[in-house]
Amino acid sequence: MKYFLTTTILLFALFSKAQNTGVLNGTVLDKNTGQYLQNARLEIGGSTLTTLSDSAGKFRISLPVGTYTISARNIGYQDQVKYNVLVTSGNVQIVNFEMIPVTNNIQQVEVSFNRNRSAVATDLVTPLSVQQLTQEEIRSNPGGNFDVSKVVQTLPGVGIRNGQGGRNDIIIRGGAPNENVYYLDGIEIPVLNHFQTQGSSGGAQGILNVSFIESLKLSSSAFDARYDNPLSSTFVIKQRDGNSERISGNARVSFTESAITLEGPITEKTTFLASARKSYLGFLFKLIDLPIRPNFEDFQYKVTYKINEKTTLTAIGLGAIDRFSFAVPKESTPENLYTLRSTPFINQWSYTAGFNLNRRIENGFFNLSLSRNSFNNRLDKFEDQQRIESTRTLGLSSQEDENKLRFDINKFVNGWKLSAGLMTQIVGSRSNIFNRVSNEVRDTNGTLISPARTISFNSDINFWKYGAFIQASKELFDEKLLLSAGLRSDLNSFTKNGMNALKTLAPRLSLALHASPRWDINASIGTYHKIPTYTALGFISNTGVPAN
Repeated sequence: MKYFLTTTILLFALFSKAQNTGVLNGTVLDKNTGQYLQNARLEIGGSTLTTLSDSAGKFRISLPVGTYTISARNIGYQDQVKYNVLVTSGNVQIVNFEMIPVTNNIQQVEVSFNRNRSAVATDLVTPLSVQQLTQEEIRSNPGGNFDVSKVVQTLPGVGIRNGQGGRNDIIIRGGAPNENVYYLDGIEIPVLNHFQTQGSSGGAQGILNVSFIESLKLSSSAFDARYDNPLSSTFVIKQRDGNSERISGNARVSFTESAITLEGPITEKTTFLASARKSYLGFLFKLIDLPIRPNFEDFQYKVTYKINEKTTLTAIGLGAIDRFSFAVPKESTPENLYTLRSTPFINQWSYTAGFNLNRRIENGFFNLSLSRNSFNNRLDKFEDQQRIESTRTLGLSSQEDENKLRFDINKFVNGWKLSAGLMTQIVGSRSNIFNRVSNEVRDTNGTLISPARTISFNSDINFWKYGAFIQASKELFDEKLLLSAGLRSDLNSFTKNGMNALKTLAPRLSLALHASPRWDINASIGTYHKIPTYTALGFISNTGVPAN
């Protein structure tokens, strides 16, 4: 009995210690070339704990659970600091550092932190109008509800539709929501919200799982030439890799939804992240007798396979299913009934899936990505909301598909950051619309007085899109002046002048001058192009030809 009691106490003590300790790991690499950095020093704020990165740029350290400030230092590089890093006992916290070389000297860099100011996010390519968010900043944002789009709406210079935050319609510098472009690990994601408006990017609820996100970079000016179609902003979202040590995850159940997230190793060289979410808002609204019945599901995954020390293959996916219907509440007025019967049922589904191959080369790296995204939108309306085909008054079925191939190469030579790339897409858009404007009218004898009036519209367009870019950036005059210049051209086989490269040339130039410790001068000028939405391009005139 004595030995049993001693063993029990010892096991309990070990378990309690494990519960109070978490693991922090990650990698340190050169931001410009992607090379892993050995012997970078990782320091834990508020303690004497330190560790060094190994030959593969990796580090690992055990810490008591809590929130920390982590610093990375290496000779010849600017110090980098990450704040509010949460270490828990359940999952391994992954933190990666991309360090910027100091070109002219290797003296120690002093890092200071002002809690009322965002961390510096500008770089050699985009020297101004940049804001960056980390995972913890998104999580802790008041009112953000773990929704990336809602958190972005709180940033300076970002507006919302009609001054109200009911939807994730992001408006920057007065531009429309569809003038923003979104990239997830180098792959464009046209749809990132549930119940999204076709031809736009806004919606009622975000799809992205916040726990996947490592960082989000918002640029509202001086866009990198590698991104096509931005007029207002670019959102570059980087996901973390899955836990390489063990299978872990979490589940969340609330009054409105349930979600599960899993991560871990598949093989020694392969990790995964996966999540799924299901809402039951429709059931909840039925219980409290509201007329709306929204329901949605979504999924997200990332699989990372390190082929060798220089080559990494990544597979990502993101998808959603949305259903929106209406029901007559127990207490309703004739006006309420009319409104409900005038509103269509909404069914949508969307997905983006792709692969990205990243390979490090001498003084740089290249990316090759292949992806497909699809968006299907369906509206149905019936007389008295009875789903009988003979009583249909509105039917809309629309689907947009894009298949994309992108390649870019990035080099860092003699202080110059150089990049160039090519892009091609196959685009397909199909729409079928039926609208019964009025029923036929007959007299008491059955004689037709007025025939039924209907509108039928069919559209099916398919075309190619092409793009090419080049970008060069350098710090001059003892790092006092940062100069960045780029050139891009986009072609398409649909519009009248779409294959004329000179018509879509988009040069851009930006600079940042550090005039004195108190004065910084930033400026940019550029030309940007965006192809109209597919709903506009697909409009067919009475003569049967595209009107736009």
